Amino acid sequence: MATAQLEPPAQLPAPLSLAEAGLKRDLVEQLMVKALHFAGELTGFELTDRLGLSFPAIEPAIDSLKTQRLVEIVGGSSLGPPSYHYRISQLGRERAGMFLDRNMYSGVAPVPLDQYVRYMTEFFAATPHTVTPDQVRAAFSHLVLSERVLNQLGPAVNANHSLFVYGPPGNGKTVISQAIRNLLVGDLWVPHAIEVDGSLITIFDPINHEALPLPPASAGLESTQQVDRRWVRCKRPLVTVGGELTLESLELTYNPAAGLYRASVQLVANGGVLVIDDFGRQQSPPQALLNRWILPLEGRIDYLQLQSGQKIAVPFMVLPVFATNIRPADLVDEAFLRRIQYKVLAENPTPADFIEIFQRACNERGLPYDPSHVSYLLDSVLAPRQIAMRGCQPRDLINQAMALAKYRGLPHELSTSLLDEACATYFVDEHEGASVRLD
Repeated sequence: MATAQLEPPAQLPAPLSLAEAGLKRDLVEQLMVKALHFAGELTGFELTDRLGLSFPAIEPAIDSLKTQRLVEIVGGSSLGPPSYHYRISQLGRERAGMFLDRNMYSGVAPVPLDQYVRYMTEFFAATPHTVTPDQVRAAFSHLVLSERVLNQLGPAVNANHSLFVYGPPGNGKTVISQAIRNLLVGDLWVPHAIEVDGSLITIFDPINHEALPLPPASAGLESTQQVDRRWVRCKRPLVTVGGELTLESLELTYNPAAGLYRASVQLVANGGVLVIDDFGRQQSPPQALLNRWILPLEGRIDYLQLQSGQKIAVPFMVLPVFATNIRPADLVDEAFLRRIQYKVLAENPTPADFIEIFQRACNERGLPYDPSHVSYLLDSVLAPRQIAMRGCQPRDLINQAMALAKYRGLPHELSTSLLDEACATYFVDEHEGASVRLD
């Protein structure tokens, strides 16, 4: 790693006031009334937990709610206001109904857009981007890849721009693309939601964001309250989309019933890797999808539109990886290919690679490795029938052979006869049996 680069922040300090949080008191009051509407009664500590803000930050909003007779104190202890029990009044419930009609969001307070932009810009500038050949080999050690492929992947990740991973089906383009995330260093803080002029956009997605425990310095109640809990500490995201990807997925999705926006796929993937699997097989033409990304790829800024027509600018800190078994030149024209500067061919394995893949597949399944089995496949099946070697074949054939063994009540071990039967159902033979047209 380049020693001159700074480390990204280990944690984000909790704001001690609404001004530091960048939030209007009215928005925080609405969130507290909603929280109390659903819970009925909460302590000050529980309110801070629900909103992800420190008690000093929300205390002025609590005082305002008491003055408006929306909330009343019904108990407490000598610990002071944070330990008091706050109960919603009937007037508060009526007001909560009005707030819920505007939007259904009731949870952790959002982060203002400008704070999100500042964090992402500073994070990206502070995060090391230089990977070495040794790091690349370690990141892809679970795969059998040639030095040529590894030496292409490393510079592509260092450029942090975009790349095609292309080649015949069955050579691991998807797993190669997803393994790129292993080369991204540092944790990322992801906000639960961001706020733009009163509009709320949910960002944190437990499906695509892998939450991590707080850093050791933040352990314990007192120090945990020093962390801005509107953000979730996560691994750098890996978002994979396939044939279901549409142009609409690249925009904010508004839910009129909830009054909320859902983040676009690239906003969810911000700070990480976005794998577009089976590129070219989406309903939207590949040219249209790439057209949408031209400006973000070149300017590192993405423009998203709200229902009002207002456009917002967010950092585009994503590494898009387009995985396809269609030749890139058959998908897009030269101008697009120039913009996606790195193209990595997931080539067919060599016989030596095939043997290593076969041996690894045996080890992963607790099977003893017998060189005669893989020799049989290479010399008696693939070569005579002129079947190209693919990286997936050892895994698939072993799985089919073991399924046959289980079905017949045989021991959990490979044999040439089982592999032969697996080949008979795995490979399509157009010269024997019934004539089947595949066009």
